[in-house]
Amino acid sequence: MIRVLIVDDEPPARDKLRRWLARHSDIALVGEADDGLATAAAIARLKPDAVFLDIQMPGLSGLEVAAQLEPADAPLLVFVTAFDEHAIKAFDLNAIDYLLKPYDEDRLQKTLARLRERQGIEPGTAAVRSARSQTGPSDRLLVPQGEELQLIDTAAIHWLEADDNYVHVHTAQARFIVRRTLADLLAQLGAERFVRIHKSIAVNIAEIKTLSPLFKGDHEVTLRSGAVLRLSRRYKQELFALMGG
Repeated sequence: MIRVLIVDDEPPARDKLRRWLARHSDIALVGEADDGLATAAAIARLKPDAVFLDIQMPGLSGLEVAAQLEPADAPLLVFVTAFDEHAIKAFDLNAIDYLLKPYDEDRLQKTLARLRERQGIEPGTAAVRSARSQTGPSDRLLVPQGEELQLIDTAAIHWLEADDNYVHVHTAQARFIVRRTLADLLAQLGAERFVRIHKSIAVNIAEIKTLSPLFKGDHEVTLRSGAVLRLSRRYKQELFALMGG
């Protein structure tokens, strides 16, 4: 069985796709969503094998949702759009396929054939990485808040701390825990704004207040919030280059 999530902000489009998918015994519809934030929450909660993902949506676009996913765990993505230029971009994203509205059942049959070929073989890694190249560094980050997800401005993040396959996201008001690797989160947020200062710590460059030398090449990093972190000599050169020093 291929577990599928349908995402579209237009109810008639969801209705049509739901009816057509129901005709295939190896397709199991596990949920629907109508905006980007609900989509991200549904992917995290339902863990579908594939997502029919509308590109134009309120809140977060389909490309922005894809950019927020962990590449190694991402479902296969089928982008759905009414705009030719977006369809071409989706195809270039190495998504499993794309559907151009108004799509027909024959086109859907071809898309399902591709899903069956790739299901269980590879995740949506390439689509996620290419979506990030289309959208650029994320200005907003999805973080869990209780049972829900919320968007926070990345400029509000002071520093990041890795903890195995999780990252603690520190802001002035709160700390959030996301199930991501630090390396992947930095790839999403952009190296020009966040820099690693230790194997398990990265900081928002704009939040750095002072650097104080310690021993053996290490430094003490004081943030504007008052937080004090350790800069390992291994990462000193990169930080100094970004700060122009």
